[in-house]
Amino acid sequence: MLQYPPQTLNALHIHPRGSELLYIVQGVLDVGLVDSTNKLFTQTLHEGDLFAFPKGLVHFQINWDRNQTVKAVAGFSSSNPGLIRLPTNLFKSGISDAVLQKSFRVSADAIKSLKGL
Repeated sequence: MLQYPPQTLNALHIHPRGSELLYIVQGVLDVGLVDSTNKLFTQTLHEGDLFAFPKGLVHFQINWDRNQTVKAVAGFSSSNPGLIRLPTNLFKSGISDAVLQKSFRVSADAIKSLKGL
């Protein structure tokens, strides 16, 4: 059973080896994914709703509610779907600041701020 406490975010991540199916048991959860054409899809899920996150696509979940914990169950198409959390993978992996600056076209101060996450 997954739990999303009030106002928590499951940050941008991917599962490189499996698709995810998320079922909402209790509460309301906003989800989003970015497809291979860089189009963002979002949905507000309610109790009893299902949402599929295709293998390898960037996605997230967020509980905006200030009081209620969301409860959900997730299933994967693989026994080893993998997990790559993008903020950690990008900003805490040792990639040089210069590469990150050029990749995101931002200042050194912006990269330092992001690395503080």
